[in-house]
Amino acid sequence: MQARVLVAVLVMGALLGGTAAVYAQDLGTVIKTLGVGAAVKMFAPQLNNFINSLLRAKDVETKQTTKVVPILSISIGIGTPGQATIGAAQVAGTRSAVDKVQAVAALEGNFQGVFHVQALVPVDSLEPWKRLRRVPGVGVSAIIDLKI
Repeated sequence: MQARVLVAVLVMGALLGGTAAVYAQDLGTVIKTLGVGAAVKMFAPQLNNFINSLLRAKDVETKQTTKVVPILSISIGIGTPGQATIGAAQVAGTRSAVDKVQAVAALEGNFQGVFHVQALVPVDSLEPWKRLRRVPGVGVSAIIDLKI
């Protein structure tokens, strides 16, 4: 695991090395994002089993197929640089629908300046900013925070 993350960081560093605009803070963000993404991928089956056991113990288990995928959140403000974050979520639905889900896209907005809204959309791509395609029949059943 650590070797894969280190290789990914080194590759990213080599790719970004020629860009003078890369700051230490940006590199730190890249390292954290890669680490979180690797942790989500590595521990997804165990996290999924844990969540299902937790729900079963409270007698609120889902009877559908579940899996853990990354949450990809991108917020872009006018006049400010975009910010990307990554997390994880458990999705649930029919097996054929859940098999199509690659990530959960987090869309954010403000309603009447009072309510902050975050919509979590199961999508069929790890690049939802290119084309947002919802996977019908799948919902988010758990949010996973990674302590860093």
